[in-house]
Amino acid sequence: MIGLGNLAFAVVFYGGSVAFVLLSPLAAAIGRPALLGLARAWIGFHRWAARALLGIETRIVGDPQLGTPALYAAKHQSMYETLELSRILNRPAIVMKQELADIPIWGRAARRYGVIVVDREASAGALRRMLGEAKVALDAGRSIVIFPEGTRVAPGERPALKSGFAGLYQMLKLPVVPVALDSGRVWPRRGPKRPGVVTIRFGEPIPPGLSRKEAEARVHAAINALERD
Repeated sequence: MIGLGNLAFAVVFYGGSVAFVLLSPLAAAIGRPALLGLARAWIGFHRWAARALLGIETRIVGDPQLGTPALYAAKHQSMYETLELSRILNRPAIVMKQELADIPIWGRAARRYGVIVVDREASAGALRRMLGEAKVALDAGRSIVIFPEGTRVAPGERPALKSGFAGLYQMLKLPVVPVALDSGRVWPRRGPKRPGVVTIRFGEPIPPGLSRKEAEARVHAAINALERD
């Protein structure tokens, strides 16, 4: 049954996603509201497909702190949380690596949607561009989501944080909401996806103004709160 569910999901979701991507230039030409509506529909389509075809549900623990824009620092184990956080946090600006933004058609749509593109070379110029895009998002009332470990990791892995997080934390002077999750148990990077419940835990906000060392230590501990050795 797991194999059939994975096959059905691949055909339905990834096949359907092609249609969304191909429609994105038309939506962008109509106007930003049309593009945002298309993005919401795609995110909803993903949620439906994950629940109906894979048997994957989401359990939210803690307060997402939706009142004012914040900097969300999240664990990253799969594509699942990228779309779920977009749904839960109401269209945040997600920090995305350059390689994804360079994908033809999809990358252009993602830029128009308002993702924040980061060059993992971590040069001063790249950091300035990332900071500028983050400020544009905040001015529009959007929160920022960053995966501070820099890439997807398997359950149990705890890599050090990348420098981009510290740059945003120090310059934006926003509270940081740490997000722990365990999607990798049911949505592994390799191998079939399995039915189950993904826990997304929003931790207590970490105030701005801490030293880089303390902020990184607190965020690293909080986003790994659901990890098992």
